[in-house]
Amino acid sequence: MSDHHHKETFVTKYIFSTDHKMISKQFLITGMFMGIIGVFMSMLFRLQIAWPETSFSIIEAFLGHHQTDGVMNPDMYLALVTIHGTIMVFFVLTAGLSGTFSNLLIPLQIGARDMASGFLNMVSYWLFFLSSVVMVISLFVEAGPASAGWTIYPPLSALPQAIPGSGAGMTLWLVSMAIFIASSLIGSLNYIVTVLNLRTKGMKMTRLPLTMWAFFITAIIGVISFPVLLSAALLLIFDRSFGTSFYLSDIFISGEVLHYQGGSPVLFEHLFWFLGHPEVYIILLPALGLTSEIISTNARKPIFGYRAMIGSIIAIAFLSTIVWGHHMFVSGMNPFLGSVFTFTTVLIAIPSAVKAFNYVTTLWKGNLQMNPAMLFSIGLVSTFVTGGLTGLVLGDSALDINVHDTYFVVAHFHLVMGVSALFGMFAGIYHWFPKMYGTMMNKTLGYWHFWITIISAYGVFFPMHFIGLAGLPRRYYTNTNFPMFDDLADINVFITVMAIIGGLAQLIFLANYFISIYRGQKATQNPWNSNTLEWTTPVEHIHGNWPGAIPEVHRWAYDYSKTDENGEYVHGKDFVSQDTPLLDGEEPS
Repeated sequence: MSDHHHKETFVTKYIFSTDHKMISKQFLITGMFMGIIGVFMSMLFRLQIAWPETSFSIIEAFLGHHQTDGVMNPDMYLALVTIHGTIMVFFVLTAGLSGTFSNLLIPLQIGARDMASGFLNMVSYWLFFLSSVVMVISLFVEAGPASAGWTIYPPLSALPQAIPGSGAGMTLWLVSMAIFIASSLIGSLNYIVTVLNLRTKGMKMTRLPLTMWAFFITAIIGVISFPVLLSAALLLIFDRSFGTSFYLSDIFISGEVLHYQGGSPVLFEHLFWFLGHPEVYIILLPALGLTSEIISTNARKPIFGYRAMIGSIIAIAFLSTIVWGHHMFVSGMNPFLGSVFTFTTVLIAIPSAVKAFNYVTTLWKGNLQMNPAMLFSIGLVSTFVTGGLTGLVLGDSALDINVHDTYFVVAHFHLVMGVSALFGMFAGIYHWFPKMYGTMMNKTLGYWHFWITIISAYGVFFPMHFIGLAGLPRRYYTNTNFPMFDDLADINVFITVMAIIGGLAQLIFLANYFISIYRGQKATQNPWNSNTLEWTTPVEHIHGNWPGAIPEVHRWAYDYSKTDENGEYVHGKDFVSQDTPLLDGEEPS
């Protein structure tokens, strides 16, 4: 197979490709395009919340009849918040991490020619692309896009006549998400089968890089939880279109009594959050896996506590599926049930802390190579810890009631999931860009990108904790009717300024990314002196990844700075590739 080079056309190579390396780039570039839309939306509604009665020409230019003299309409504000959340959670972070790096790295790091099914891999991408197109189309329907919040709680999402964003925009949202879920399920099944069945000789599960464990467990979580969201969406479509009452009961609109009886919107909350909370880790675990690899490589040290890290990934995956109720403490939940969800939620801090402490221990006394990938990885550890600590507050039912649906919640999940996952994605792009394109990204631009991004990220979300503790509710398009919040107006202005700076800083990354593809310095085969198998493949992409036989694995992925009793490097260098045979008397790893 490795010697077989069939002739490819432009269409089969760049569009309907079955090569995992090309599909990873397709996922990444599509996710980046969706990210531009999502970040731009956040900048628009931050303008509104900071200066609620000020006219902005940019709002007039982009929002058309959804504004009045340059001031955003309330319905459009909620629609922007809804689509921003949807795009960032599903179309940027899921695609940018699982879609991109599972596709790129799984065959390369386990020693496989390609995915188990190249065709299904291609179908997974094109379903994702189609779902992205449908979501973008929903922005242009006359009544406006979906505006029930990214969690689309009924009855707003179940009654087309409820608000303008409950009409065609909501229908398109549901169609888009159904297609997205199909894409994710096909992809996840492919990843699982590939890891289990296509590992090269010697690649035992206990020799897999932590990136592979993260992608593998993430795929399993996806297969378990995504069908539940699909079920929730299908029942919602029945309520919207076929007169059923799964989520609706005793509804009044403009004095009119609707015929719905017997349903409950709380049922939707259970179904949504059974996916919604594991989704946090479907996003975060791949970022943590990438970070494990990058920190070990750039600290020139073995990852600390390899088996403990695997155990923590599995524990996080299990616990993430039984803590969904902590999103529902104010829904009328029985206090005893609330205490159960509080216990399981606080319990998840243990494996999370294992990961954080093991990262710090790996960095301790390492020979740190501070390139952009390493900086973003360390930034991820920082935001993961910062955001995780506030999760202890929200995970306690008695404390959560005080800050539920305030900006405290926004600050928490943006730091622990949004910023941390983005940092993991950026770290992965900077680190594996040479493997994707055969060229290097510009380091100086990478440093600028990191420092502006992390300063602005903390500038946005750190103050949000305090305005949340002061009681400022989220999703309000203006707070001018509440005099008790007047003193918080200046903080909101500061947050908006930092958000705009952070958003514009991503232009540095985009310029660096696309210019480096064509003008970047030519990469060597193993620019980071890394141990994993992908760096044994040639710089030029070939069909089947390796030109000859697939390499055999003799050791784990973290033999960095391996020394003998005299302090000399065992192999004469500070890294040992996984395919390097053991020396006489060398301890196997």
